[in-house]
Amino acid sequence: MSVFAQREAAEIRAEWLGHLLSSLPADRAAAEAAISELYRLIGADPPRFHWVASPVAALETVPPGLRLRASESVDRIADWPLVLRFRRLISELTAQLDVSVMRHQRALDKLLGQVVRAPLMASRRSTLAMALWSVRDVGWRSDSWYAALCASWSAHYDAIRRTSGVVFTPEQNCLLDLWGAAVRSCGWWWPREDVCVVSERPVEIHTEVWGDEGQVRLHRPDGPALRFADGWDVHAWHGTKVPSWVIDDEPDVERIARETNIEVRRCAIEKIGWGDYIDRAGLRLVAAAPDPGNPGSELRLYDLREQTRVLLAVNGSVERDGHRRRYGLTVPGGIDDPVAAAGWTYGLSGDQYSRLVRRT
Repeated sequence: MSVFAQREAAEIRAEWLGHLLSSLPADRAAAEAAISELYRLIGADPPRFHWVASPVAALETVPPGLRLRASESVDRIADWPLVLRFRRLISELTAQLDVSVMRHQRALDKLLGQVVRAPLMASRRSTLAMALWSVRDVGWRSDSWYAALCASWSAHYDAIRRTSGVVFTPEQNCLLDLWGAAVRSCGWWWPREDVCVVSERPVEIHTEVWGDEGQVRLHRPDGPALRFADGWDVHAWHGTKVPSWVIDDEPDVERIARETNIEVRRCAIEKIGWGDYIDRAGLRLVAAAPDPGNPGSELRLYDLREQTRVLLAVNGSVERDGHRRRYGLTVPGGIDDPVAAAGWTYGLSGDQYSRLVRRT
């Protein structure tokens, strides 16, 4: 792929990422028009629409006048009749497009998958999907539908037709445009034969870039990272969902010590800062030593709790903000040497770690 094509692909990815992360009110007329036409394409009558303020509301709401069968519960959405028909429609379209693309632009297709499709998929998993899975177990099979609603696959083929010169048929362009219109106009939607439940988009979404291809994840250090108009919100620290107290409350080392979830505890400590946490918690310094894997930095080993110690180290590479982050790693309580502790985190002995080339 030429530099120009790479730049164009990155611009297309940014465009679709903007749709994925939009906090603008839904364009209800455009969404209903696109979804109604998609219903027609699978041989179904256009539905009536029931709008809700958030995906959680969609999972918890039974539209007025609808009597649900057991098979129509939201945790079995992958088996809904219309969902199966929509997924078949998409599969047939992408199979057709792949034949044309692979015949003429196999290398470009692979690179666009890496530059456009994969980053958008990762961003979906680290934002809206992560938030929804954290509040309700909808089952792993349900994600096949939510993945279909993701901008990633339609963005991929949109990038192909805009950069490759491969010509799609009018029917293929129509279907791709309809699905893209739904992505651009509203949040997720849940199709039944008589009614389609459609979610508004969030009113706030805060993210950070965490990958080399522009991937983003939920993060906000001073409030909810994701918030919908009905009050449902999600607090997140560098892509990990955390209870609101981690973000909103004053640091409390005793509360952190009581926390049983190791990831939540890690995030809470990082929010304070490992150095401040160690000082506030009064952790005993076991030993300190120069870091042979990161010249100019020091390894410090502290007692944390019974049979556990924490190694305080400095990241070998510079963060996006230009700083080198201090971080803590828990190690077995029987390790007394900071260098041996650092080696243990890599599955090495202290002597082996000492001979490593500078780590990153």
